[in-house]
Amino acid sequence: MTQIRKILVANRGEIALRIMRTAREMGIQTVAIYSEADRNALHVRYADEAVCVGPAPSVESYLKADVIIDVCRQLGVDAIHPGYGFLSENANFSRMVREAGLIFIGPSPESIEVMGSKLAAKAAVADYNIPMVPGTPSAITDRDEAKAISTQIGYPVLIKASAGGGGKGMRVVESEAEFDEQMDRAVSEALSAFGDGSVFIEKYVTSPRHIEIQVLGDQHGNIIHLFERECSVQRRHQKVVEEAPSAILTPEIREAMGQAAVDVARACGYYGAGTVEFIVNDNLDFYFLEMNTRLQVEHPVTELITGIDLVKQMIYIAEGEPLTIRQEDLQINGHAVEVRVYAEDPANNFLPDVGTLDTYVRPQGNGVRVDDGFEQGMSIPIYYDPMIAKLITYGESREEAIQKMIRAIDEYQISGVQTTLPFGRFVMEHQAFRSGQFDTGFVSNYFSPDKLTPEPDPAEAELAAVLAAYLLEQAKSSKKQPAANSPSTLTKKSQWKTNRMR
Repeated sequence: MTQIRKILVANRGEIALRIMRTAREMGIQTVAIYSEADRNALHVRYADEAVCVGPAPSVESYLKADVIIDVCRQLGVDAIHPGYGFLSENANFSRMVREAGLIFIGPSPESIEVMGSKLAAKAAVADYNIPMVPGTPSAITDRDEAKAISTQIGYPVLIKASAGGGGKGMRVVESEAEFDEQMDRAVSEALSAFGDGSVFIEKYVTSPRHIEIQVLGDQHGNIIHLFERECSVQRRHQKVVEEAPSAILTPEIREAMGQAAVDVARACGYYGAGTVEFIVNDNLDFYFLEMNTRLQVEHPVTELITGIDLVKQMIYIAEGEPLTIRQEDLQINGHAVEVRVYAEDPANNFLPDVGTLDTYVRPQGNGVRVDDGFEQGMSIPIYYDPMIAKLITYGESREEAIQKMIRAIDEYQISGVQTTLPFGRFVMEHQAFRSGQFDTGFVSNYFSPDKLTPEPDPAEAELAAVLAAYLLEQAKSSKKQPAANSPSTLTKKSQWKTNRMR
C-alpha cells in the first residue's frame, strides 16, 4: 500500500475544487495547475500550491502532459487526479504518469485504450453475453458493404465515430437515399474532432433512453456497481439534466444492468471509478454502448443516493487499498436530480453566452448542493466548456427532489450572461419529465424558445389593459392644458412655494 500525501489536480473549475475538498478532508495536500486565463480562479486560491502551466488555450496549458509531470517532480507530488475532460481518458498520459513513478488516480492505460475505442470495447466484452445493439463488429471502410449491412439491419441506422464522444461523428440515417451524404459528414466530423475517421454502424434505437451504471473496482479484482443514473435529457447529444435512480427501471432490470456493467469492467481489468453506458428502448431492453473510464460530471447524484464519496474511493483504490464496500451492503436511499448550469442561451439554440457574472448568488437550504468554480464578478472564459455550475437537489422521493430543484432554480441569481436555468425549470415542470415518460428526444419533442416565455396571467392582463386606458386618457387630457411656456402658466405660482410662504 502507498500512502498519498500530495495530489496534483490536472483540471480546473468545479471538478478541481470538488477533488481538492475531499483531499483536504483526508489530510492530503493539493497542487492546482492553471492557465493564464484562470489566474484568479477559485481552484487556484483553494489549493495548497498552484502553478501556471501556460497560456489560455487548453492545448498550451491543461493538455501539456510533459509540463504537468515536470510540476509534479518539482513539488514532490505523489499522484495526479485528472478529473474529467482534458487528459482524463488519455492512455498516453496515464502511461507517462506511471513511467514517471507517479500514481494516476484512475484506471490503467491498458483499460483506457480498450474502452477508448467503441469497437475494441465491444470485442473485449464479447465473452460475457452482454446485450449489444445490432451492428458492425469492426470499422467500416467499404461504402457498398456499409450500405448492405444497413439494409440487413434495417433503417434507421446510426453511423458513429469509433473514437467519438459528445455527439461528434454521429449521424442518423433514415433511408439508403441519404446514406452517402451522412456517411461523408460522419467521417469528416470524426477526422476533425478525433483525428480518426473510422466509423461503425448500428441499429438506431427509436425512443431511446440513456441510462448509465456507476462502477467501482479495486486492484485486487473486486468490482461493484452503485446503481444507475438517468441521462436522457440532452441537447446536441450532450447531457443537461441527470437523476438517480431512473424512474422506469424495475428491480430486476436494475440488477441485470448492474451485473452487465460489472462484467464490462471485469472484461478490461478495470479499477477506479468508471461508468458503463447503456441505451434502453421503450420495451426496457438494454444494450451496451460504451464505458467512460473516468469520473463523470453527474457523479454527485450517485453520491447522494448511496452516501459514498466517489473521489475518496478513487484515492483509496489508487493507494492499493481493497474495496471495503460489498454489493449486498449497497441500497438506494431517496432521489437526486442534477441540472447543469451552462452559460448558454436556450432561447438561441443553446449557443454559448460568455461574459461577466454581474450577479451570482447560489441557492441554499436543505437538500441543495452546488458544485461550481465561480463567484460574483468573475468572467466565463471563452476557451473552455461554458458550464458554470452543477445544481443538485436531494429528497426522500423523486417528487420532493424535483420540487426542491424548482425552488433552488428560483433562488439561483445569475445576471450578466444567459444560462440554462430557465430550461432546467421548464424540464422540471414538464409533464413528460414528471411522469418519467421521456427519452433522448425530449428537447426536439417538447422544447422551443417560446416555451420559456410564461403564459400571461388573465387577471394581470386585464389590469394592464385598464392601466393603459387610464394613461391614454390622461395623455389626452394633458394635451388640452395650456403649454408650459404660455402666459397663463407663467403667472401661476408653484404650490410648493405657496405652502412655504404660509
